[in-house]
Amino acid sequence: MEDSQILKGVLEGCVLKVIAKGETYGYAILSVLEEAGFENLMEGTLYPVLTRLEKKGLISCRKAKSPFGPMRKYYSITQKGEKYFEEFYSSYSKISAAAQKVLNGENSTEKEGFNS
Repeated sequence: MEDSQILKGVLEGCVLKVIAKGETYGYAILSVLEEAGFENLMEGTLYPVLTRLEKKGLISCRKAKSPFGPMRKYYSITQKGEKYFEEFYSSYSKISAAAQKVLNGENSTEKEGFNS
């Protein structure tokens, strides 16, 4: 199964959470996500997400010289982004819990013998 559809819905929320911990830049965000288990996540996946979040006003971006080389974009979460993340997390938690019940066979129809 291709993970891209599931990933697309979750990645924005995860990126917002990483940025909410403090101003950061793309490569650092990518490193945190990879460390958390997002395997094979490429810059070509992350940067469009950052652009989308910035266009929605959920994050802000500033350019500054990196201590290790060329200019770098630094991202911060906005108040609108914080509110969006809270709503995302609430929805994600409900959907995730419901999906886990079904996938783990905990839904009531299976317990009552309504299996097909």
